[in-house]
Amino acid sequence: MADFDGLLRNQDEIIDRVGWAVTAVLPTPDDPGAPFAYTVGLTAHGHPELIIAGLDPLIAQALLGDLAGRVYDTAARFTHGQRVTDLLAGYDAVILDGPGTEDLHPGTAYARYGRDRVRLQQIVWPDKHARFPWENGYVYPPQVQPLIGRP
Repeated sequence: MADFDGLLRNQDEIIDRVGWAVTAVLPTPDDPGAPFAYTVGLTAHGHPELIIAGLDPLIAQALLGDLAGRVYDTAARFTHGQRVTDLLAGYDAVILDGPGTEDLHPGTAYARYGRDRVRLQQIVWPDKHARFPWENGYVYPPQVQPLIGRP
């Protein structure tokens, strides 16, 4: 519990300074799921938290930071199924609304704000052929990029 309390205190400092924090969740031998990362702090300003799965934590943090900055600094709003054309070099990303899942569980956001207050939007990235997980021919198996919804 002390580690979790320390994590929340560290998040408090970052949220006070930046407006949000990014939390990365990495696979372990006991929980070998896909890595994912999510924001914490946007809920306090009436925005959904952002979540992304299946990427290196540093890349995930950069992408979340870009979009969270747009939300926090300019009140940008993303809608379910929206294509974001200026996030990934040469590719679109798609925004999905949905609830947290067993695979994509924003635990510290839930602990901070309560599960009933936290809304989620997932940033979904395509394969090298610009196909998304719900499209035929997507080259990665579903466990690489679990989803919170479908467009």
